[in-house]
Amino acid sequence: MKKLFFALSFVMMSVASFAQWTIDKGHSKFTFIAEHHGISEVDGYFKKFDGKMTATKDDLSDAVFEITIESASINTDLEMRDGHLKGEDMFDAEKFPTITFKSTSLTKIAGNKYKMVGNMTIKGVTKPITLDVTMNGPAAHPNPNNKKLQLGIKATTTIKRSDFGIGGKLATVMVGDEISIRATGEFQKN
Repeated sequence: MKKLFFALSFVMMSVASFAQWTIDKGHSKFTFIAEHHGISEVDGYFKKFDGKMTATKDDLSDAVFEITIESASINTDLEMRDGHLKGEDMFDAEKFPTITFKSTSLTKIAGNKYKMVGNMTIKGVTKPITLDVTMNGPAAHPNPNNKKLQLGIKATTTIKRSDFGIGGKLATVMVGDEISIRATGEFQKN
């Protein structure tokens, strides 16, 4: 009986120390910028996504971020271009409906600056990426009726679209190979 009690106590302590945070979709955005014709830039974002962060340490040094984006929710404010981006040569949204990211490490650089490494999957291709992260918080929600902790994140990186098989036949003079990514978000502790 004592063994059972200790086993249950250990499980309860493990669950109690495990914290999950949910993304606040109304205050988060996943955007990208691509060079167009070598003279300008086109930006866009994804309308539909979900995300969470889990951690066991109060300083969030073991935080794991998981993001899922619906590739068909791409929006560049031009319907014809959006249709092309959803197509087979680009994101192939019908065959590959999601873009995913899961972090594998979060390293503090200084103050609220971090390096986050993780695996991004686009069109069934998974590649490691490194993001520059600014993390604000955790802090108490400013609304006195909401006692939950919140966390603000800004993450930026640059990827090569060719690494993920996006626009394989598209010349880089039309759309640059390097794509800048900027993700901003708020997470709220459950």
